[in-house]
Amino acid sequence: MSVTDPSAWIGRSQRIDDHLSANLLTRIAATFGQAAPAPGEALPPLWHWCFFQQPQPAAALGGDGHPARGGFLPPADNRNRMWAGGRLEFHAPLLAGAAAHCVSTIAQVEEKAGRSGQLLFVTLCHEYFQDGRLALREEQDIVYREPTPPKLSSGQPLPEAEWREPVAPTPTLLFRYSAVTFNGHRIHYDYPYVTATEGYPGLVVHGPLIATLSLGAFCRANPEARLRHFAYRGLRPLIAPQPFEVGGRISAPGQAELWAGDGGGLAQRGAVQFD
Repeated sequence: MSVTDPSAWIGRSQRIDDHLSANLLTRIAATFGQAAPAPGEALPPLWHWCFFQQPQPAAALGGDGHPARGGFLPPADNRNRMWAGGRLEFHAPLLAGAAAHCVSTIAQVEEKAGRSGQLLFVTLCHEYFQDGRLALREEQDIVYREPTPPKLSSGQPLPEAEWREPVAPTPTLLFRYSAVTFNGHRIHYDYPYVTATEGYPGLVVHGPLIATLSLGAFCRANPEARLRHFAYRGLRPLIAPQPFEVGGRISAPGQAELWAGDGGGLAQRGAVQFD
């Protein structure tokens, strides 16, 4: 099979070791306006996305600010990258101030034809370990799409919520989240690039940032809930500095629906299973 065939990347794996350090946790906490967990305390949900990065030198980056493709991830030249969604299983908390590691494997690569052109879907499986036990298992969906005008309205109004929190996605918030996640994607902080090259009307709010705020709002509204599973899917981008909200409701015992959106309708949907 040719190495230019994206399916040749299926099964590739890598391990990244990290330390859930107080210094970075303090920066993450400041980004979200929360208190940082003390050593030995559990990380708040989805803060693990700020760790387990594999920094690349500037010479190894593509024009969009991401690492050039064709290394660990398959090549997808002349396409725009999006974090489309994912699923997480919560087995044990990751504890602050301790070592941990993540094993990532490319589980699936699939080319599809969409209404906006060709789409390359890549599913990554991440397993996070600490003290010899599995803490989190995650599937992450990445999509590479041909350059097309972005979808700015979902046509789906926000449902009635049992809890909701407003969010002001300032350029500073987006820049700081990019910094703590070591995410160089220029659509989140480079206004000339995101508008002139990728065709968005402004800076794009990170999909994982939206998911983190959404799940955090659920946990604040349901402080006794013990997370078991979280699935989320992006429907369209949210553009800074347009305010949006995250909210949700209990849909059945041990289940909740989450969402994020603004006047243009839903932008991200999520589902939680909990004890």
